[in-house]
Parts: sequence; C-alpha cells; structure tokens
Amino acid sequence: MSMSLRFPKWGVSVLLILGLIATFIFGQATNASATINYGEEVSQVSKRFVGTPFKYGGTTPKGFDASGFTQYVYKNAATKMTIPRTSALQYKTGKAVKQNELKQGDLVFYSTGTKWQVSFVGIYNGDGTFTGATSKGVKVVKMSEKYWKDRYVGAKRVIK
Repeated sequence: MSMSLRFPKWGVSVLLILGLIATFIFGQATNASATINYGEEVSQVSKRFVGTPFKYGGTTPKGFDASGFTQYVYKNAATKMTIPRTSALQYKTGKAVKQNELKQGDLVFYSTGTKWQVSFVGIYNGDGTFTGATSKGVKVVKMSEKYWKDRYVGAKRVIK
C-alpha cells in the first residue's frame, strides 16, 4: 500500500513564500552602518566651490573671503559645525596640529598681511593642498608653493 500526498502547485508557492517571510522576520539580521569621514567630506564640499569669486566680507557662494568660505563649508557640510567668523578667531578654535600630521578637513592658517598674524585660512585636502578663497577666487592651492610656504602659521583640527 503506497501513499502519496497530492498538493496543488500553488500550495508549494505559498509555503515557499511563508518560509521566506519567516526567515526574514526571525532570521538573524546584521545591521549595516556607514560612518562618515567628516574631514574627507568637508574637503570634498570645499572643492565644489572652486571658481567662486572672492568678495571681501563674503560669506555665501555669490562670493567668499577666506574665513567666510571655511565658515560656510563647515556649516553646510555633514559636520553642520558653526565656527567663528574671522580667521584669527578660527585659529583660536580646535586643537593645534603639526604640519606633518595634517588630515583632510583640518584648517590651515597663513599670515598674508604685513604683520605676522593670522589673516588667511583654508581647508586641507590631504595631499599637500588646501582649498581656500584667495584673492583670485576659491581654488585648490599647493602648500609647497613659495608664497604659501613662507606664510604658513599653523593648523587646527576642529573636527573631533
């Protein structure tokens, strides 16, 4: 005597779907998460403004001065950080960083005036360059260029 179970084809489909649902609900799921490298992101955001004109006192993409540019980028990048308005006050913020320990997103400071005081700030890109609102507009600059090398004051890390 042999027994055979007769099961409709649609029943098999229903059982497979229920099995998948049970596996999804009761199975061990892994939580995937992404972390943001805020320094890298700040550097990338800063590069989006290359070509924006210089404007003394400028704080918007219509025209930036150096510290208005860094302030705008930090506020509008993923960091959402508010940093002081002037380069001199920005220099008083954060943790001092040696030039050979710079990371993307660090602020680099220069003395471009007649007195040896901080008067310019840019955002370090991680490859010996920074992005800054120079008198010729926002551009990527090599820190090794004589003009910038001779005027380097220091750097600060404001991203924790």
